[in-house]
Amino acid sequence: MVALAALEAGVITPDTRVNCPGHYELGNSVFHCWKHGGHGMMDLHNGIKHSCDVYFFEVARRVGIDRIADMAKRFGLGSKVGIDIPGEVSGLIPTTEWKLGAKGEKWQQGETLSAGIGQSFDLVTPLQLATYVARLATGRVVLPHLVREGGIMRRPPGADKIAFPVLNVSPKDMALVLDGMNAVVNEQGGTAWSARITDPGLQMAGKSGTSQVRHISQAEREHGLRKIKDVPWKDRDHALFISLAPVSAPRYVCACVVEHGGESAGGGSAVAAPICRDLLREAQKRDPAHKVPDRPFGPDGTTVAQG
Repeated sequence: MVALAALEAGVITPDTRVNCPGHYELGNSVFHCWKHGGHGMMDLHNGIKHSCDVYFFEVARRVGIDRIADMAKRFGLGSKVGIDIPGEVSGLIPTTEWKLGAKGEKWQQGETLSAGIGQSFDLVTPLQLATYVARLATGRVVLPHLVREGGIMRRPPGADKIAFPVLNVSPKDMALVLDGMNAVVNEQGGTAWSARITDPGLQMAGKSGTSQVRHISQAEREHGLRKIKDVPWKDRDHALFISLAPVSAPRYVCACVVEHGGESAGGGSAVAAPICRDLLREAQKRDPAHKVPDRPFGPDGTTVAQG
């Protein structure tokens, strides 16, 4: 979402490069990348592929929280998506106006950096994450719907032919982001390379994530993070992964959140990504229509599925 907002605003291009030494300084504060030694020079493709925090700190700073929030809300984050089961919650995508009203305080630039990697006040549900990926894959305002109850189809005949409205986002920009998500899984060095689907034609694209639960002290930063076995379960980070498959013409999306399943680095890749892999692989194997032409994402956006 941060990349799409920045591309739309024109504050970055796919070739904009940011140096990651492992940390980012803003005023008197230091924000850390998950990779202690840093990633070096990162562009959009590699920033997504390697999940570089410093790259997205800088991109978020350039674009600002309100434009990030506007883009995120177009994709269904931070509000109810209207699933036809009870108990859905809205979550939260913060803005400068929201903080002033809710907290009585002005928004701080450091909060933009944290929100730029999904932290700060951000609250999203697994259903919103899945909806976000479905909209990214199709370029349309997809809405989720429960199709079976007790084995009985609940949708009227022809409901699967409903044409969702076209999303007001550049197909070219979405293709760039999808290309980065493809690299996360299917290019060596991507954060989820080890969780890739190797079956021909069934490959998935995705993005790993870690939701930080506790504050990491400066002493830990300097002397090394505690091993996961030494951290109480309630203080362990959440592991996240979002995904779609097949890469060539997406038909399925999967979002996974493993509560307190994170690790000091790469929890989403090591814990949540294999769950998405297994689910997407099985779904495609059970679907007789899974055979599609090999049509990887292209920079012009024309290869993104539109239905």
